[in-house]
Amino acid sequence: MTTLKIENLHVNVAGKEILKGVDLEINSGEIHALMGPNGNGKSTLLMAIMGHPRYEITEGSITLDEQDVTKLSVDQRSKAGLFLSMQYPEEVPGVTNSDFLKAAVNAHREKPIKLFEFIRTLDKTLEDLKMDASMAHRFLNEGFSGGEKKRNEIVQMKLLKPKIAMLDELDSGLDVDAIRIVADNINRMQEELQMGMIIVSHYERFYENIRPTHAHVLMGGRILASGGEELVKKIDAEGYGWLAAAHNIDLASETETEVKRAVSLGSCAVNQRGKVNE
Repeated sequence: MTTLKIENLHVNVAGKEILKGVDLEINSGEIHALMGPNGNGKSTLLMAIMGHPRYEITEGSITLDEQDVTKLSVDQRSKAGLFLSMQYPEEVPGVTNSDFLKAAVNAHREKPIKLFEFIRTLDKTLEDLKMDASMAHRFLNEGFSGGEKKRNEIVQMKLLKPKIAMLDELDSGLDVDAIRIVADNINRMQEELQMGMIIVSHYERFYENIRPTHAHVLMGGRILASGGEELVKKIDAEGYGWLAAAHNIDLASETETEVKRAVSLGSCAVNQRGKVNE
């Protein structure tokens, strides 16, 4: 069994403390819904786990099967079994989707995958996600619609087969049919591999397609409530006001500094970082 364990995690972004002591444990086969108002630390948590260079861990630990991943580079974390589906996938002109995906797959193997095996696998994966085969030959995410970018993140996930997958608002940009297609692929893969998952979404509808085993509310930089599907339904029906009042949190004053378009960490296949856009 694989276990991702976060203990007393404090994270700064641009000199501002965003996470203020997060504790969370995700095991194989578990699906954790991570909820909370915008600007309260959800994306920050996922970025810190994956190793985004602008998210500074000042206290606490992140371990994967008791290995301290904070000492690993982004590509090493990916090879260890972590995956992050980006909220805003980066466009990479000049690099075809197939070349990028093949490099990602090879980075996770001792021997390079044979060309025809890769082509068959990629074609089948694109077919599963109802994506046109021409997507393989277009530049990575360039000119892709929002929905195509999100589906392409799941193409990467299916090829890399991570132990722990983190999906950051994957459903944004997807229409109803696309949500069903993506959810069906995620559910099949999760059942086959027994992946642990963290899913960030604001919509109960998405959690109806991918049923969480655990649910958490992150507010004010801490996890203030945990439960199961009943917590998702309560938040959908009542919002966050009751929880904010119980913990004396002024939602209007809570802001999160995030770098959402800085680096493509979607596959973390290579340790290459571009210019950070503020």
